[in-house]
Amino acid sequence: MSMPTSPLGTTGLQVSRICLGTMTWGEQNTEAQAHEQLDYALAQGINFIDAAEMYPVPPRAETQGRTEQYIGTWFKKRARRDDVILATKVVGPGDFKWIRGGPKLDRANVLAACDASLKRLQTDYIDLYQVHWPARATNYFGQLGFRPKADEVSTPVEETLRALGDLVKAGKVRHVGISNETPWGAAEYLRLAREHGLPRPQSIQNPYSLLNRSFETGLAEFSHREKLGLLAYSPLAFGKLSGKFLNGARPPEARVTLFARFSRYNSEQADRAIAEYVALAHGHGLDPAQMALAYVNTRPFLTATIIGATTMQQLRSNIASIGVTLEPAVLDEIEAIHRRYTYPCP
Repeated sequence: MSMPTSPLGTTGLQVSRICLGTMTWGEQNTEAQAHEQLDYALAQGINFIDAAEMYPVPPRAETQGRTEQYIGTWFKKRARRDDVILATKVVGPGDFKWIRGGPKLDRANVLAACDASLKRLQTDYIDLYQVHWPARATNYFGQLGFRPKADEVSTPVEETLRALGDLVKAGKVRHVGISNETPWGAAEYLRLAREHGLPRPQSIQNPYSLLNRSFETGLAEFSHREKLGLLAYSPLAFGKLSGKFLNGARPPEARVTLFARFSRYNSEQADRAIAEYVALAHGHGLDPAQMALAYVNTRPFLTATIIGATTMQQLRSNIASIGVTLEPAVLDEIEAIHRRYTYPCP
């Protein structure tokens, strides 16, 4: 089937329902492999690519920026910039001293980050420039138990948004988005945009999968009512919903095996839920990974599912999930499993 598209917020742009994620390029994937993935994805009707200045992961000083560089060399070689809706991100605060001495989301950092990304990407503009995570103390990347800080000092959302607005005025950025955000954060960006005539966020990139449906609690309504569509990342929960890690298996080339930091979806509760989802898929003649992706692909608040792959076989299978139809019986059983394991992973 042809690749369906979704409106990107209020921009008038139509993006492919599947977005090509890139965070392994430069660590687990070579430049040639990245270019092969891009060529194949575009041939399948994908027009949406997501990157970030801190990629590849895990973040290291030696590799930072390589992902964008690989996309840039592909643009230069293929001359297909206008065929792509390109998204990338400015990093939030963190212990990354090799990025501008320790990144912030103040005006100077946002402007400098954009200029550096444009240079690596070998392009004059970014279609969707996203804030990778908030500057303030809040819950993201699986954190639970919100604990406010009385002495918190962070860049105000308004300063970040005004800097993004300056990039839009300069023609370096077409539209802006947010990522790893909370309902309060989404509301604050939207309020500031309305009150000060600043660019409104057009998308929100947050985790969403069969193991983590927390987006449905407060943010799905924002997506629907404010046209703030979800760009769902980790739809396979670091590949675990494929079932390839069941019973203690550790495929040697998998990032969960290679890098200890990827432990977000490691728990007995998660393993039990995964086993049931995999059994459900097999019982209906479905590939477990494709079933998990098909579920995400069909959510009404979704703009695009961000897929990633380290092999062409994985990429082909993941993209083919767009043609998978989940029958009512499968959807009913998914909900039954979800009721038993409502929130196995944050």
